Amino acid sequence: MSFRTLKDILAAVQIRQVPFWEAVLLDDVKERGIAREQSFETMRGMYQAMRMADADYDAELRSASGMAGGEGAKLEKFRRGENRLVGDYLSSVMEKAVKMGESNACMKRIVAAPTAGSCGVIPAVLLSYEEHRDVEEDRMVEALFVAAGIGEVIAASASISGAEGGCQAEIGSASAMAAGAVTYLEGGDQEAIVHAAALALKNMLGLTCDPVGGLVEVPCIKRNVSGAVNAVIASQMVMAGLRSAIAPDEVIDSMRRIGKLLPGCLKETSQEGLAITPSAQKITQKLTE
Repeated sequence: MSFRTLKDILAAVQIRQVPFWEAVLLDDVKERGIAREQSFETMRGMYQAMRMADADYDAELRSASGMAGGEGAKLEKFRRGENRLVGDYLSSVMEKAVKMGESNACMKRIVAAPTAGSCGVIPAVLLSYEEHRDVEEDRMVEALFVAAGIGEVIAASASISGAEGGCQAEIGSASAMAAGAVTYLEGGDQEAIVHAAALALKNMLGLTCDPVGGLVEVPCIKRNVSGAVNAVIASQMVMAGLRSAIAPDEVIDSMRRIGKLLPGCLKETSQEGLAITPSAQKITQKLTE
């Protein structure tokens, strides 16, 4: 895609007089030299893969390290109970985010959105939305184009790599993408979409990448839950009329600068942060025995 800023997408929306999602689709059509229908069906395939990954979750599976598996089922049981503070939608978001992260750790098929380590955020928000609102699949695919456009801008202007920018670049990016997507589904216009992405990303700035044992399991899987819920909260604030005081593209640029300032020990090397705590050292030692 050719978009390097969110303003580029908004300009395309204005010039072409199309919705946000369609501006992203048309750019994909142009860049890849394909038919409009092919672009849409490719994205549909990704959404269906997300749905299948959620449906195929296996509570009995454990990752090779033994650190991941089974907790998505605990959240499902909790969701079906009565002793919880949050409603059905957020309970479902929490559950699906963990399930997708665990499936990734257990080597099942997932969609990197935008990365494998952050694969639970967007599916959790969108699949739960589809179930909660009973939305047609085509509209969910459109929402994925919205997410893709935001993700493309972040990748071009900052980073989606934990090794380059810390976890803000993975979970943060996914959260921004999901926030924009669900805002679109809720009826927000293009301005609302980019401000939802900005509010979500602002909450994740500075997030370090410090995986225990160098594996994308602890704390990564549960961070998917935080990123997913953060996306929903950001979207709801925007739908209530709130806006980011910092321009959305400036938020992304700030993430880029912060990523460069983070020391290497906090960018996927497992040399600092949670990765060197006594608890983490015990886990790492067991992995090498």
